Amino acid sequence: MDQAHALDDLMDRMVTNYVEHNRAARVLKAMLDETGVGFTPVVDHVTIRTLNIDRGADPFVKLGYAFDETLQYDDWYAKVYRKSGYPALFVDQAYPDDRGKTSIIPGWVNKFGDQVFHHVAVRVEDIEQAVARLKQKGVVFAGNIVGERGGHLRQIFSSPEMIDGQPFTVLELAERHRGYLGFLPPQADSLMKSSTGK
Repeated sequence: MDQAHALDDLMDRMVTNYVEHNRAARVLKAMLDETGVGFTPVVDHVTIRTLNIDRGADPFVKLGYAFDETLQYDDWYAKVYRKSGYPALFVDQAYPDDRGKTSIIPGWVNKFGDQVFHHVAVRVEDIEQAVARLKQKGVVFAGNIVGERGGHLRQIFSSPEMIDGQPFTVLELAERHRGYLGFLPPQADSLMKSSTGK
């Protein structure tokens, strides 16, 4: 099997597993399937939580993803990887020293592993409208939309799916403008905090 087929298979397998375990994603997929769009074409980025970013990204790097940037926060950091034609890959971990002691990431990884997506972000044209339509279908959102109206990037997480009383996956809606493809550190940290299920 060539690299492109292997990457498609990996992405399909992980997205399918994610959708199976996330009600908000299933609702959105059903709505998109009705129009013939489907879920995959609207995926903006995928996120893996791990205890070791390089190890967590390795299956994707072997299939053509390349490191793009590092984002740093108080108790965690992330690396972004990209491959043309595919969603961005956002891989995060707690700092391995004392700074990481307050991060929620190690507990999440110890419970769920690092071979599943923590969240998938789908790109929307109008985030308020998307939130309203999904709420009509019973999807609950955590917190408020992060990012200024008309800004480069606006985001929101669904309330997390709970497994054994612990938050598992969330669905992210992302509204982008003016060709902006990056990630804004204050927003990512705010979203991280909204995914705790509290």
